[in-house]
Amino acid sequence: MAENKESKETKFKELVSYSEPALRNNSSVVEYCRTSMSALSGCTAGILGLTGLSGFIFYIFSVLALWGLLLFKAGNFWQKYFLNRHSLLTGGFFSGLFTYVLFWTFLYGMVHVY
Repeated sequence: MAENKESKETKFKELVSYSEPALRNNSSVVEYCRTSMSALSGCTAGILGLTGLSGFIFYIFSVLALWGLLLFKAGNFWQKYFLNRHSLLTGGFFSGLFTYVLFWTFLYGMVHVY
């Protein structure tokens, strides 16, 4: 009988509720940051003249840096703002990559092609 009462108490302690508008807003802000980071890092890679694999490694470095900065900003209580850390890293990866390549090739062509 005592075990049943304990399991009910722990079940209620594990119950967490989230505000859907707040989660949507946080997701929107992260997507805006990711798009801005992709554009800025693409411009940087184009101006620096990175080509091939080094350009894609620069993008991966930029994504990891943004992920680290977002987790640093959220602090130890990231669970209050996001459902999981994995979605911050992988969510919108390819849309950011397309933005990165667009700015990378555009500025590379403007600066380094005569």
